[in-house]
Amino acid sequence: MVVRMFDGEDLLNRLVGLQVDCAIVLCGIGMLRDVELGYWNGEIYEKHTIAEPVELVSLQGSIAVAENGPIVHVHACVAGRDGSTSGGHLFAGTVHNAAEIAVGLPEGIVLEREREETGLTGLRPRTT
Repeated sequence: MVVRMFDGEDLLNRLVGLQVDCAIVLCGIGMLRDVELGYWNGEIYEKHTIAEPVELVSLQGSIAVAENGPIVHVHACVAGRDGSTSGGHLFAGTVHNAAEIAVGLPEGIVLEREREETGLTGLRPRTT
């Protein structure tokens, strides 16, 4: 499945809105603004925000089933006007102009997430 997103759309909400049981986010390109990225330091996510528009140069992750509904877990790399890049766990991002996201729908596999002792939600793939 390929999803085209338009200016002003919330990237993560749009992925949740695909209403798929599970999926692999294969790749994504385009532009984002109001990006929030995180780095897991072993205890908490250290977050930083990039307000200005940036190029989305890489996006990958998964959409999995969890107790409270689907969880989108994606990592992104974005590039600023000067070519500098920043990456990490994507907590937020608003589409700026457009974005194109390729999503794979695996057959015979269910992706589930469960809370772990670390505080993270671990991926539990299983065959159907």
